[in-house]
Amino acid sequence: MTSHIVGYPRIGPKRELKFALESFWEGKSSAEELKQVAADLRFSIWKQMAEVGIKYIPSNTFSYYDHVLDTTAMLGAVPPRYGWNGGEIGFDVYFSMARGNASVPAMEMTKWFDTNYHYIVPELGPDVKFSYASHKAVEEYKEAKALGLDTVPVLIGPLSYLLLSKPAKGVDKSFSLLSLVEKIVPIYKEVVAELKAAGATWIQFDEPSLVLDLEALQLQTFTNAYSELESSFSGVNILIETYFADVPIQTYKALTSLKNVAGFGFDLVRGTRTLNFLKSGFPSDKYLFAGVVDGRNIWANDLAASLCILQVLEGIVGKDKVVVSTSCSLLHTAVDLVNETKLDKEIKSWLAFAAQKVVEVNALARALVGQKDQAFFASNATSHASRRSSPRVRNENVQRAVVALKDSDHRRATSVSARLAAQQKKLNLPILPTTTIGSFPQTIGLRKVRREYKAKKITEYDYVNAMKEEISKVVKLQEELGIDVLVHGEPERNDMVEYFGEQLSGFAFTVNGWVQSYGSRCVKPPIIYGDVSRPRAMTVFWSSTAQSMTRRPMKGMLTGPVTILNWSFVRNDQNRHETCYQIALAIRDEVEDLERAGINIIQIDEAALREGLPLRKSEQPFYLEWAVQSFRITNCGVKNTTQIHTHMCYSNFNDIINAIINMDADVITIENSRSDEKLLSVFHEGVKYEAGIGPGVYDIHSPRIPSTEELADRINKMLAVLDNRVLWINPDCGLKTRKYSEVEPALRNMVAAAKLIRTQLASSN
Repeated sequence: MTSHIVGYPRIGPKRELKFALESFWEGKSSAEELKQVAADLRFSIWKQMAEVGIKYIPSNTFSYYDHVLDTTAMLGAVPPRYGWNGGEIGFDVYFSMARGNASVPAMEMTKWFDTNYHYIVPELGPDVKFSYASHKAVEEYKEAKALGLDTVPVLIGPLSYLLLSKPAKGVDKSFSLLSLVEKIVPIYKEVVAELKAAGATWIQFDEPSLVLDLEALQLQTFTNAYSELESSFSGVNILIETYFADVPIQTYKALTSLKNVAGFGFDLVRGTRTLNFLKSGFPSDKYLFAGVVDGRNIWANDLAASLCILQVLEGIVGKDKVVVSTSCSLLHTAVDLVNETKLDKEIKSWLAFAAQKVVEVNALARALVGQKDQAFFASNATSHASRRSSPRVRNENVQRAVVALKDSDHRRATSVSARLAAQQKKLNLPILPTTTIGSFPQTIGLRKVRREYKAKKITEYDYVNAMKEEISKVVKLQEELGIDVLVHGEPERNDMVEYFGEQLSGFAFTVNGWVQSYGSRCVKPPIIYGDVSRPRAMTVFWSSTAQSMTRRPMKGMLTGPVTILNWSFVRNDQNRHETCYQIALAIRDEVEDLERAGINIIQIDEAALREGLPLRKSEQPFYLEWAVQSFRITNCGVKNTTQIHTHMCYSNFNDIINAIINMDADVITIENSRSDEKLLSVFHEGVKYEAGIGPGVYDIHSPRIPSTEELADRINKMLAVLDNRVLWINPDCGLKTRKYSEVEPALRNMVAAAKLIRTQLASSN
């Protein structure tokens, strides 16, 4: 009986890691106290898996920020600006790379493949002097061993690490990052040697990049790297793990041809076509780690169906060569369903969080060797039958409305240039108008009010008055700073997706279903279990209240359908695009109500549009077609004078710029500063963008406050490729995670920089 978990959530069932990190960053606790919280979490995770009966328990999947940054530390690839002079990398350098500090900005952050998890992008070049600078993998293995637990240390493989990297600033863009493989492989050899010396019998190399459409050079680099590592693999079992999609056939052949590798892991949830490759041939002396339990969603596994797949695989690779596994790390799911005491009982019976998925893996492994838990399988079958027949899942009116959408492309009637002219006549904004993305700092007092209202400790009257007071404060601050287009600050919202999901039908919510996004940032994705509709207006009261407090334009703030979809746990009994269309119709109702209430600028955030892009190129056009159409559905009926904004952040948008243009928004604000103005390169290359655009001028995920001069320099770089009549000035993202002591001076400098450039432009005409 063999079972395996690719990785496990590290934040803790009650976000213990989040609070420990924030306490440490604020100087309220010591490094030793942070390390103790981390050690306690690791022990509880390892112990839980051991008690369930998991054979291959992962270690080194814990991280204080993200596992790619951990690999950067392991390889000693610290950019020179952080002043690292060698030796073991400590918290000061590690967190400076992640968050920046008072003197230098953080490294770029972007999405981990097609998930809502983020990683810090390595900055590499020919002059990087790699060295073994973090022994975390070995230390955690030894820590588990001292507790009587034999674990499988997990490393990000050399190919994926290099493909996830970017050329450092000043390095020629033509420089091949893959050429660095010869420099990092020796460090991997050192790590493997230390792990073997410590007693490791298995080591897992994660190579998720193998599911991409690799070029010949990339695939050859992979083969060369593991051929070079081959000698160091003697005396230890090596597992190469892939996930998130099918492995292409040529990659499958190269992967399974490797020598001195004991096993290969495949995602058989999102990579169902891999089954065909396995049927056509698999090495007889290798282990197949079969990822049949979904690591990215929270629905209970169909145990009977999974067992059938596993039995087929047994017939292909041999009875003792199949290892039951998760499809990927459980990092992307909530921690433990047992903590959900308020969740509807019927819906709860349909779900499995990380802790329950560990049990599912073990139950399947036992069933595969003839030790089937009949009661557990019967209960699972009953839950699936309940979900299929539940009347709360399907709404015929919603289904008909989606069918009716197919007769139109849902474009607005006039061109964006004509709309912008009509909007400017009505709004009378200056050139380089300033705005923010939506949220303002979520103070302790504000969170307390929301918490007490949810717990029914204060009345609705008191809650509304508290929110109005907060909105008034935010409006007055923006007016005092001189911002041109205002926001109400979103004090009533804990999370941009959760807030809307709570007011839409077809959604369920958890109390402790937290998932790590990066570092201490956690989100609580809603669960879409049924057809989606909007019973009543969701934001009109708050936006109208805020607009009544000022003569300046006030943005109505909505989350777009694609982002709600991609940042939720989505039902798996219906195509994703069908669910997205349902959400789009609900948001359209809200947009039209906002317009009727006199809100002239409406922002429909699509922060996660790029995130949902399939990893395989052949699947991308269809996704972009329905994702873009979903956005257009939300606003195709508004007047020319109503200005539609959207916002995107922390992904590589350059390769989907045409889809972004096709969204037909009037203004787009987009992350830019943390990625060294990478977005601007598409405009250097001649892409014409006629709508308004606000590439972020500063990074809100760092506590660092940029100077007026620095911001003015960024604006001038933008004006080198963008017309001043379409350029907007704004931060990279919302301000909810920052303090007012950081937000006020940063926004003051941003407005000053915009005014400075306006003056310069006026004097040059």
